Amino acid sequence: MTGPAVPTRVGAMVRGLDDGRVLSLDPDLVLPLASVGKLLLLGEVARRLADGTLTPDQPVDLLDDDRALGGTGLLGLLSPRRWTVADLTTAVAAVSDNAATNALLRLVTLDAVQDLARRSGLRGTTVHDRIRASRGPDVPPTFATGTAHDLCALLAGVATGTWQGQRASGLLRGWLARNNDRALVADAIRHDPWSVTGVQVMNKTGTDTGVRADAGIVVGRRTVVYAVVAAFSPGAERAAVGELRRWGRAVDRIAGTRGHRLMSS
Repeated sequence: MTGPAVPTRVGAMVRGLDDGRVLSLDPDLVLPLASVGKLLLLGEVARRLADGTLTPDQPVDLLDDDRALGGTGLLGLLSPRRWTVADLTTAVAAVSDNAATNALLRLVTLDAVQDLARRSGLRGTTVHDRIRASRGPDVPPTFATGTAHDLCALLAGVATGTWQGQRASGLLRGWLARNNDRALVADAIRHDPWSVTGVQVMNKTGTDTGVRADAGIVVGRRTVVYAVVAAFSPGAERAAVGELRRWGRAVDRIAGTRGHRLMSS
């Protein structure tokens, strides 16, 4: 893929599942993922719901540390202190809720999420820590790191139902379809996020200081998985966002969204 030079480090991959077409730029570059790393947490929850070791109505308490995080989300601002697993997964997927993230991570454990990444064959992608309001020298420097190649491999399995089985893959696709943030790669993809017919976009975005990331599945005339991660210096945010949207136009072309309507199942 060609284009103007961008003052960022970018790892990107777009992969067509129907025709095998691939566009990439440094897809094995390990970069901070910000909240895109929550894909792995949602994956572990989906796996446990599918095998019955968790139930959707299982209650989970939010601790004071969870609620004091700030950042993305709503649960820390609301009065209830107890939510169900289903509530928390919806909050993480829809608004990238940090309090819900830490509550679920405490429930399933960081070790289990890291083990899932290894067993899924993700060589350069994992979650390192819980979400924190600030990071000192005694904790990992970032929540999660990974590569575009790994993320596309994971999402290809989720799209086809081969990752952890049809039930777990279907749960994860359903959660990703609820994401309210379509401002990065998905901004350039012709779709109506409020429609149950037409082009389908299922994605997870990540925003942090010096990081913009987006990974997802698009179903148009063809099914495409993508992951684009940009790490940048202060002042380069606009260029980084523009780069993600430029890759979004490539996703749009490969998925064949123009004039397509996909009937919902």
